[in-house]
Amino acid sequence: MPRGRLRVYLGAAPGVGKTYDMLEEGQRRAARGTDVVIALVEDHGRLPTRRMAEGLETVPRRTLTYRGTEFTEMDLDAVLARRPALALVDELAHTNVPGSRHGKRWQDVEDLLDAGIDVITTVNIQHLESLNDVVEQITGTRQHETVPDDVVRRADQIEVVDMSAEALRRRMANGDVYPPERIEAALTHFFRIGNLTALREIALLWAADRVEEALLRYRHGHGIQRPWSTRERVLVALSGGPEGETLVRRAKRIASRGAGGEFLAVHVTRDDGLAGAPPARLARQRALVEELGGTWHTVRGEHPARAVVDLARRVDATQIVIGATRHSRLRNILRRGTGEAVIEASGDDIDVYVVTHSEAAHGRLLRRRPRR
Repeated sequence: MPRGRLRVYLGAAPGVGKTYDMLEEGQRRAARGTDVVIALVEDHGRLPTRRMAEGLETVPRRTLTYRGTEFTEMDLDAVLARRPALALVDELAHTNVPGSRHGKRWQDVEDLLDAGIDVITTVNIQHLESLNDVVEQITGTRQHETVPDDVVRRADQIEVVDMSAEALRRRMANGDVYPPERIEAALTHFFRIGNLTALREIALLWAADRVEEALLRYRHGHGIQRPWSTRERVLVALSGGPEGETLVRRAKRIASRGAGGEFLAVHVTRDDGLAGAPPARLARQRALVEELGGTWHTVRGEHPARAVVDLARRVDATQIVIGATRHSRLRNILRRGTGEAVIEASGDDIDVYVVTHSEAAHGRLLRRRPRR
C-alpha cells in the first residue's frame, strides 16, 4: 500500500491563517471530487474559519476524561475506519490527553499516512523542536508543545503562510485572533513588531532549506551538475597564507548581502606529502570562520583548484572567493597559478572573486636566470 502524501501549512505566528488556508484547500479538493473529511480542526471561535469548514464532513471527536475533566481529541480509530482520501488535521504539534493511543498528534498523522491516507496539517514555526530555544530567546515564551523537524521536513509539500507584522497586529486588535480579554497582553508581549518580524524571517529561512533539499535530490536523481541555489552560498578557498583572515571577512560580507546567505571555507591538503600551511595559522582561520557563522571543510587533492571547484559544485556554491597571488609578476608569467585554474574550472555558473590584499602586493621576486 503506498504511503499517503503530507502537506504542511507552516505559519510564521499564530493567527496568520493556516487553518483557514487548510480548509480552503480541502474545499477545493472536495469540489474536484476528492473524498475529504475534517479529522480535527480548531477554529478558536473565528467566524471566517468556521464558515470555511461548512459543507465538509467532520469525523466526531473522541471524549476522554483526565483528572476529573473531559477533553476531546481526534478519534484516530474512527478516521482510519472511515478511510477518506484526504484528512484535514489541525495543530500538528499538539500533545494528546493521556489515554490516547499516542502522546502526540504528529504520531496520529503518521498512522494515517501509513494507512495510505493523504493529510493536510498545520504547524507554527515556534513549535519546531530545533527552534525551541531560539524562539524562547526572541519572544521570552517557552513552547512546551513541539514536533521533530524531520516530521515536517519529510512532507511532500510545505507552504509558508505569511503576513506582515503590522497586518497581524491589526487582526489581533480587531479581535480576529484571540478573545478580547487576551488581546492587550498578546500585543504587549508575544505579538510585538520585533518578535513577529524575527519569526517571519526564521520561517522563510527554514522553508528555504527545505526547498534546497528538494532541489538537491532532484539534481542528483536526474544527473544535473549545474548548481541550482535558492540563496547565495559563498565558498572561500584558504591556502593557509597570512591573507586568510582578510578573505574570510570578505566572504562573510559577500554572503551577508542577501537574506539567508551563508559561507563556507575550504583548505586543500596535497596528496604529494609536501609540507602544508602552518597548523597554528590554519587553526586561527578556522576559529574565525566558525565565529562568523561559517563552516570549515578540509579536502585532499593533487590539484587544489580542481578540489576547490569540485567542493563548490557539491555544496551548490554560487560564488568562490580566492586571494590574489602572492607571487611576483615574473613568476606568474612563467607558471600558471591556482587562481587562474579555479577561474577556468568554475565555468559560467559559479562566479569567482579575486580579492587583493597587502600580502599580494609584497610578493618576493624570483632570481632571474642569465639570458642565453
